[in-house]
Amino acid sequence: MRREAGGFIVLLGRSGKPFAASHNGRLMSTGVDIEDPKELVRRGYDALSLRYDQAYGAETKYQPWISELSGRIPAGGTVLDLGCGSGVPVARTLATVGHRVTGVDISEVQIRRARELVPQAEFIRADATAVDFGPASFDAVVSFYALIHIPLEEQLPLLQKVAGWLRPGGWFLGTTGHRAWTGVDEDWLAGGTAMWWSHADAATNRTWITQAGLMVEQEEFVPEGEGGHALFWARRR
Repeated sequence: MRREAGGFIVLLGRSGKPFAASHNGRLMSTGVDIEDPKELVRRGYDALSLRYDQAYGAETKYQPWISELSGRIPAGGTVLDLGCGSGVPVARTLATVGHRVTGVDISEVQIRRARELVPQAEFIRADATAVDFGPASFDAVVSFYALIHIPLEEQLPLLQKVAGWLRPGGWFLGTTGHRAWTGVDEDWLAGGTAMWWSHADAATNRTWITQAGLMVEQEEFVPEGEGGHALFWARRR
C-alpha cells in the first residue's frame, strides 16, 4: 500500500516499520521500496543542479562556516569537499584563499559545473562511499548536506574513512540529520524530479562520529523550514 503526503513518501526500515517520519516538520506514514536510492539522488542533482543553487543561495550560503574553517587549518592546506555540488561556495571560497581543494560528487552535471566554476580545484565524479585517498591526506574534510543522501548503514563506514584521510588534528566539518527520517520528495524543488534522503538523529550521528575516531568539538542545530539539521565540528585524535 502507498500513501503520500505533501509529495513525500516514507520508506520502511529493515524491520518493516517506518523510520521516524519527519521532514521539515511534516509527518508521513507507510512506505515504498526504492531499488537504488543513490541513483535517485544522482538523477535529481543532474536534473536540478542549477535550480538547487538558485533555491539555496549558492553565492552566500555557508560563508561563516567556511571562513571559520579556513582560519583553523594551515595556509595552503588540503581540503576534501565530499558532496561538493557545483563547487560553489565551498571549493571556490577555499581555493580562492589558497587552499588545495578536492571535490567529490555523485552527479555528473554537478562535477561538470564545478570544473567550470572552480578551475583551480580538482573534482572527481564518484560515489563518496566508494572513493578512496591515502592516510592523512587532508587537513580538513567538509561535507554539507551530503551524508543525508547516503544509506544509513554506509554512513559510519564513510565517517571511519574520513577519519583515516585526516591528518592528526585535522578537522571534519559536516551536517547531518537532526531527527531520524528516511523518505522521498517526488517533486523536489517543484522541478518534476524526485529526491531521496536518509538520516539518523543528532545523538546517533554524534556517536558515529566518535566511533569513527573523531572528537566532537562543537555541535549546533541549523534550522531549515519547520525542521533542521545538526552541524558538527570534529577533530582527528
